[in-house]
Amino acid sequence: MLGLFRIVVGLLFACHGAATLFGVLGGPHGAAPHFAAWPGWWAAVIRLTGGALVLCGLGTRVAAVLCSGSMTYAYFDVHQAHAALPIENGGEPAAMFCWSFLLIAALGPGRWALASLVPVRRRPDAGGSGAGV
Repeated sequence: MLGLFRIVVGLLFACHGAATLFGVLGGPHGAAPHFAAWPGWWAAVIRLTGGALVLCGLGTRVAAVLCSGSMTYAYFDVHQAHAALPIENGGEPAAMFCWSFLLIAALGPGRWALASLVPVRRRPDAGGSGAGV
């Protein structure tokens, strides 16, 4: 179930980033942020790439922490000034994404992650025998 949750959250977040960057999927028509403009362009890039990484299950924990942080910033910078509660200030999506990515970062990618297909190289023990001192 966690793998499916990760896939859905990553897909929705990546679509949100694509909509902002490219004006697709009902995004801002003709109002895409200028290249490297802070914070709009960077937020959209984090949404697109972070969402895609979480969706695929590659670097999931790091990408999820970055995505959660970006939504924390979005909530407090954009929404919090208007009202205290997310229901009052339109910050529900930012809050939901923030906590969803934090959950994914804490629990890991779950099943169906591409990272599980990549073999993990382990470094040999420095002591050689593996016995503790």
